[in-house]
Amino acid sequence: MVDAATARHLYQRLEPLHGFIYFSPEAAEEYATLGLTGQDGYFASRAAAMGAVGPETVIATFFNFQPRLVHRALPAAWDIASPTEVLAARQRGADATLRRIFDASEDVSVDDPELAAAATLARRAAEACRPEGRPLYAAHAALPWPEEPHLQLFHAVTLLREHRGDGHVAALTLENLDNGDVLVTHAASDEFGLPEWILQQTRGFSDEQWADAKARVRERGLIDDDDRLTAEGKELRQRIEDRTDAAALPPWQALGDDGCAELLELARPYGRAVLKSGIFAGPRISGTG
Repeated sequence: MVDAATARHLYQRLEPLHGFIYFSPEAAEEYATLGLTGQDGYFASRAAAMGAVGPETVIATFFNFQPRLVHRALPAAWDIASPTEVLAARQRGADATLRRIFDASEDVSVDDPELAAAATLARRAAEACRPEGRPLYAAHAALPWPEEPHLQLFHAVTLLREHRGDGHVAALTLENLDNGDVLVTHAASDEFGLPEWILQQTRGFSDEQWADAKARVRERGLIDDDDRLTAEGKELRQRIEDRTDAAALPPWQALGDDGCAELLELARPYGRAVLKSGIFAGPRISGTG
Protein backbone atom coordinates (compact mmCIF):
# COMPACT_ATOMS: atom_id res chain seq x y z
CA MET A 1 0.00 0.00 0.00
CA VAL A 2 1.31 3.44 -0.97
CA ASP A 3 1.91 5.38 2.25
CA ALA A 4 3.55 8.60 3.44
CA ALA A 5 6.97 6.96 3.58
CA THR A 6 6.61 6.11 -0.11
CA ALA A 7 5.78 9.74 -0.91
CA ARG A 8 8.92 10.93 0.87
CA HIS A 9 11.11 8.29 -0.75
CA LEU A 10 9.88 9.16 -4.24
CA TYR A 11 10.41 12.87 -3.60
CA GLN A 12 13.98 12.30 -2.44
CA ARG A 13 14.86 10.03 -5.36
CA LEU A 14 13.24 12.15 -8.08
CA GLU A 15 14.30 15.58 -6.78
CA PRO A 16 17.64 15.67 -8.69
CA LEU A 17 15.68 15.49 -11.94
CA HIS A 18 14.14 18.85 -11.08
CA GLY A 19 16.59 20.49 -8.69
CA PHE A 20 19.45 20.59 -11.22
CA ILE A 21 17.77 23.55 -12.93
CA TYR A 22 18.72 25.85 -10.02
CA PHE A 23 22.40 25.00 -10.48
CA SER A 24 22.48 24.72 -14.26
CA PRO A 25 25.14 26.88 -15.95
CA GLU A 26 23.24 26.50 -19.21
CA ALA A 27 20.05 27.87 -17.64
CA ALA A 28 21.98 30.73 -16.05
CA GLU A 29 23.44 31.58 -19.46
CA GLU A 30 19.98 31.55 -21.03
CA TYR A 31 18.65 33.94 -18.37
CA ALA A 32 21.71 36.16 -18.75
CA THR A 33 21.11 36.35 -22.50
CA LEU A 34 17.71 37.81 -21.66
CA GLY A 35 19.33 40.24 -19.22
CA LEU A 36 18.55 38.39 -15.98
CA THR A 37 21.51 37.51 -13.78
CA GLY A 38 22.04 35.93 -10.38
CA GLN A 39 18.99 35.39 -8.21
CA ASP A 40 16.88 37.49 -10.57
CA GLY A 41 16.97 34.55 -12.95
CA TYR A 42 15.89 32.16 -10.20
CA PHE A 43 12.93 34.23 -9.04
CA ALA A 44 11.74 35.03 -12.56
CA SER A 45 12.15 31.48 -13.92
CA ARG A 46 10.34 29.75 -11.07
CA ALA A 47 7.57 32.36 -10.92
CA ALA A 48 7.08 32.76 -14.68
CA ALA A 49 4.46 30.01 -14.89
CA MET A 50 2.20 32.26 -12.78
CA GLY A 51 2.60 35.14 -15.24
CA ALA A 52 4.06 38.58 -14.57
CA VAL A 53 3.25 38.40 -10.87
CA GLY A 54 4.43 40.93 -8.33
CA PRO A 55 6.78 40.29 -5.42
CA GLU A 56 3.96 39.70 -2.93
CA THR A 57 2.78 36.60 -4.82
CA VAL A 58 6.31 35.21 -4.90
CA ILE A 59 6.85 35.96 -1.21
CA ALA A 60 3.67 34.03 -0.45
CA THR A 61 4.37 31.02 -2.65
CA PHE A 62 8.16 30.68 -2.26
CA PHE A 63 7.76 31.38 1.49
CA ASN A 64 11.29 31.44 2.86
CA PHE A 65 12.92 34.49 1.27
CA GLN A 66 13.28 37.91 2.82
CA PRO A 67 10.86 40.25 1.03
CA ARG A 68 13.60 42.74 0.12
CA LEU A 69 15.35 40.04 -1.92
CA VAL A 70 12.19 39.34 -3.91
CA HIS A 71 11.39 43.04 -4.36
CA ARG A 72 14.88 43.52 -5.80
CA ALA A 73 14.12 40.99 -8.54
CA LEU A 74 10.44 41.60 -9.23
CA PRO A 75 8.62 43.18 -10.94
CA ALA A 76 11.74 44.63 -12.61
CA ALA A 77 12.46 41.28 -14.30
CA TRP A 78 9.27 41.54 -16.34
CA ASP A 79 10.48 44.84 -17.84
CA ILE A 80 13.50 42.91 -19.12
CA ALA A 81 11.84 39.71 -20.33
CA SER A 82 8.30 38.40 -20.49
CA PRO A 83 7.26 35.27 -18.56
CA THR A 84 6.93 33.45 -21.89
CA GLU A 85 10.52 34.31 -22.80
CA VAL A 86 11.77 33.27 -19.36
CA LEU A 87 9.93 29.94 -19.52
CA ALA A 88 11.42 29.24 -22.94
CA ALA A 89 14.89 30.07 -21.60
CA ARG A 90 14.36 27.71 -18.66
CA GLN A 91 13.35 24.88 -20.97
CA ARG A 92 16.34 25.49 -23.25
CA GLY A 93 18.58 25.42 -20.19
CA ALA A 94 17.03 22.18 -18.94
CA ASP A 95 17.38 20.60 -22.37
CA ALA A 96 21.04 21.56 -22.74
CA THR A 97 21.92 20.49 -19.19
CA LEU A 98 20.28 17.08 -19.35
CA ARG A 99 21.75 16.38 -22.78
CA ARG A 100 25.22 17.31 -21.53
CA ILE A 101 24.90 15.15 -18.41
CA PHE A 102 23.37 12.14 -20.14
CA ASP A 103 25.78 12.33 -23.09
CA ALA A 104 28.70 12.28 -20.65
CA SER A 105 27.32 9.25 -18.83
CA GLU A 106 28.22 5.69 -19.75
CA ASP A 107 24.93 4.43 -18.34
CA VAL A 108 22.14 6.57 -19.84
CA SER A 109 21.10 8.42 -22.97
CA VAL A 110 18.29 10.78 -23.95
CA ASP A 111 17.29 8.14 -26.51
CA ASP A 112 16.74 5.34 -23.98
CA PRO A 113 13.29 3.73 -24.14
CA GLU A 114 13.50 3.46 -20.33
CA LEU A 115 13.68 7.26 -20.12
CA ALA A 116 10.48 7.55 -22.16
CA ALA A 117 8.80 4.95 -19.94
CA ALA A 118 9.85 6.84 -16.80
CA ALA A 119 8.49 10.07 -18.28
CA THR A 120 5.14 8.40 -19.04
CA LEU A 121 4.77 7.14 -15.47
CA ALA A 122 5.86 10.44 -13.92
CA ARG A 123 3.40 12.30 -16.15
CA ARG A 124 0.60 10.00 -15.04
CA ALA A 125 1.40 10.78 -11.41
CA ALA A 126 1.70 14.53 -12.06
CA GLU A 127 -1.64 14.67 -13.84
CA ALA A 128 -3.31 12.96 -10.87
CA CYS A 129 -2.52 15.94 -8.62
CA ARG A 130 -5.36 18.32 -7.79
CA PRO A 131 -4.82 22.08 -8.14
CA GLU A 132 -6.89 23.32 -5.19
CA GLY A 133 -4.67 25.18 -2.74
CA ARG A 134 -1.60 24.45 -4.88
CA PRO A 135 -0.71 27.69 -6.69
CA LEU A 136 2.75 26.77 -7.95
CA TYR A 137 1.64 23.31 -9.05
CA ALA A 138 -1.46 24.70 -10.75
CA ALA A 139 0.52 27.34 -12.64
CA HIS A 140 3.04 24.81 -13.94
CA ALA A 141 0.32 22.27 -14.72
CA ALA A 142 -1.23 24.78 -17.13
CA LEU A 143 1.95 24.84 -19.24
CA PRO A 144 2.12 22.68 -22.37
CA TRP A 145 3.90 19.35 -22.09
CA PRO A 146 7.25 19.13 -23.90
CA GLU A 147 7.52 16.51 -26.63
CA GLU A 148 10.93 15.01 -25.83
CA PRO A 149 11.03 12.36 -23.07
CA HIS A 150 13.86 13.92 -21.04
CA LEU A 151 11.98 17.23 -20.92
CA GLN A 152 8.70 15.47 -20.18
CA LEU A 153 10.38 13.83 -17.19
CA PHE A 154 11.78 17.18 -16.04
CA HIS A 155 8.36 18.80 -16.35
CA ALA A 156 6.57 15.95 -14.56
CA VAL A 157 9.02 15.99 -11.67
CA THR A 158 8.70 19.79 -11.53
CA LEU A 159 4.92 19.44 -11.17
CA LEU A 160 5.28 16.80 -8.46
CA ARG A 161 7.87 18.85 -6.65
CA GLU A 162 5.82 22.06 -6.69
CA HIS A 163 2.72 20.09 -5.63
CA ARG A 164 4.63 18.79 -2.62
CA GLY A 165 6.09 22.23 -1.94
CA ASP A 166 2.65 23.86 -1.90
CA GLY A 167 1.57 21.30 0.69
CA HIS A 168 4.72 21.95 2.70
CA VAL A 169 4.01 25.68 2.79
CA ALA A 170 0.51 24.91 4.10
CA ALA A 171 2.01 22.72 6.84
CA LEU A 172 4.43 25.48 7.83
CA THR A 173 1.62 28.02 7.92
CA LEU A 174 -0.48 25.79 10.18
CA GLU A 175 2.35 25.94 12.73
CA ASN A 176 2.32 29.75 12.66
CA LEU A 177 5.93 29.91 11.49
CA ASP A 178 7.32 32.78 9.43
CA ASN A 179 10.17 32.49 6.95
CA GLY A 180 12.90 33.16 9.53
CA ASP A 181 11.44 30.70 12.04
CA VAL A 182 11.42 27.98 9.42
CA LEU A 183 15.00 28.56 8.34
CA VAL A 184 16.34 28.68 11.91
CA THR A 185 14.68 25.38 12.82
CA HIS A 186 15.89 23.95 9.51
CA ALA A 187 19.46 24.97 10.35
CA ALA A 188 19.11 23.55 13.87
CA SER A 189 18.14 20.13 12.54
CA ASP A 190 20.81 17.48 12.03
CA GLU A 191 18.84 16.04 9.13
CA PHE A 192 19.88 18.37 6.32
CA GLY A 193 23.54 19.20 6.94
CA LEU A 194 23.35 22.73 5.52
CA PRO A 195 25.43 25.38 7.33
CA GLU A 196 23.18 28.12 8.65
CA TRP A 197 25.19 30.83 6.90
CA ILE A 198 24.11 29.39 3.53
CA LEU A 199 20.46 29.53 4.54
CA GLN A 200 20.86 33.02 5.95
CA GLN A 201 22.71 34.52 2.99
CA THR A 202 20.88 32.85 0.09
CA ARG A 203 17.51 33.79 1.61
CA GLY A 204 18.55 37.41 2.17
CA PHE A 205 18.61 37.68 6.00
CA SER A 206 20.79 40.29 7.67
CA ASP A 207 22.62 39.33 10.86
CA GLU A 208 20.07 41.31 12.87
CA GLN A 209 17.10 39.62 11.18
CA TRP A 210 18.67 36.21 11.72
CA ALA A 211 19.31 36.94 15.40
CA ASP A 212 15.69 38.12 15.81
CA ALA A 213 14.42 34.89 14.24
CA LYS A 214 16.58 32.83 16.60
CA ALA A 215 15.27 34.79 19.57
CA ARG A 216 11.64 34.16 18.53
CA VAL A 217 12.20 30.45 18.01
CA ARG A 218 14.11 30.13 21.29
CA GLU A 219 11.27 31.89 23.11
CA ARG A 220 8.85 29.31 21.68
CA GLY A 221 11.03 26.57 23.14
CA LEU A 222 12.00 25.15 19.74
CA ILE A 223 15.79 25.58 20.04
CA ASP A 224 18.10 25.57 23.05
CA ASP A 225 20.92 27.92 24.02
CA ASP A 226 23.27 26.00 21.71
CA ASP A 227 20.93 26.57 18.74
CA ARG A 228 19.93 22.90 18.55
CA LEU A 229 16.38 21.64 18.31
CA THR A 230 14.71 20.90 21.61
CA ALA A 231 12.38 17.91 22.03
CA GLU A 232 9.49 20.25 21.23
CA GLY A 233 11.34 21.54 18.17
CA LYS A 234 11.98 18.02 16.90
CA GLU A 235 8.33 17.16 17.43
CA LEU A 236 7.27 20.24 15.45
CA ARG A 237 9.63 19.47 12.58
CA GLN A 238 8.41 15.88 12.44
CA ARG A 239 4.78 17.02 12.46
CA ILE A 240 5.49 19.32 9.52
CA GLU A 241 7.19 16.56 7.54
CA ASP A 242 4.40 14.08 8.33
CA ARG A 243 1.75 16.54 7.14
CA THR A 244 3.78 17.29 4.02
CA ASP A 245 4.11 13.58 3.21
CA ALA A 246 0.40 12.98 3.78
CA ALA A 247 -0.56 15.89 1.54
CA ALA A 248 1.77 14.60 -1.20
CA LEU A 249 0.18 11.15 -1.39
CA PRO A 250 -2.52 11.47 -4.13
CA PRO A 251 -0.27 11.24 -7.22
CA TRP A 252 1.53 8.19 -5.83
CA GLN A 253 -1.72 6.51 -4.85
CA ALA A 254 -2.83 7.00 -8.44
CA LEU A 255 0.24 5.05 -9.61
CA GLY A 256 -0.18 2.33 -7.01
CA ASP A 257 2.56 0.20 -5.49
CA ASP A 258 3.64 -1.38 -8.76
CA GLY A 259 3.70 1.91 -10.64
CA CYS A 260 5.71 3.63 -7.91
CA ALA A 261 8.22 0.79 -7.80
CA GLU A 262 8.55 0.82 -11.59
CA LEU A 263 9.07 4.58 -11.69
CA LEU A 264 11.76 4.39 -9.02
CA GLU A 265 13.55 1.65 -10.94
CA LEU A 266 13.30 3.40 -14.31
CA ALA A 267 14.28 6.86 -13.03
CA ARG A 268 17.16 5.71 -10.80
CA PRO A 269 19.99 5.76 -13.39
CA TYR A 270 18.97 9.21 -14.66
CA GLY A 271 18.85 10.72 -11.18
CA ARG A 272 22.18 9.05 -10.43
CA ALA A 273 23.71 10.55 -13.57
CA VAL A 274 22.62 14.03 -12.49
CA LEU A 275 24.07 13.52 -9.01
CA LYS A 276 27.35 12.13 -10.35
CA SER A 277 27.74 15.10 -12.70
CA GLY A 278 28.67 17.36 -9.77
CA ILE A 279 26.08 19.97 -10.68
CA PHE A 280 24.96 20.33 -7.05
CA ALA A 281 28.35 21.54 -5.82
CA GLY A 282 27.12 25.13 -5.30
CA PRO A 283 24.95 26.47 -2.45
CA ARG A 284 21.27 25.67 -2.65
CA ILE A 285 18.91 28.55 -3.41
CA SER A 286 15.50 26.96 -3.74
CA GLY A 287 13.24 25.23 -1.27
CA THR A 288 10.95 26.05 1.62
CA GLY A 289 12.65 24.52 4.64
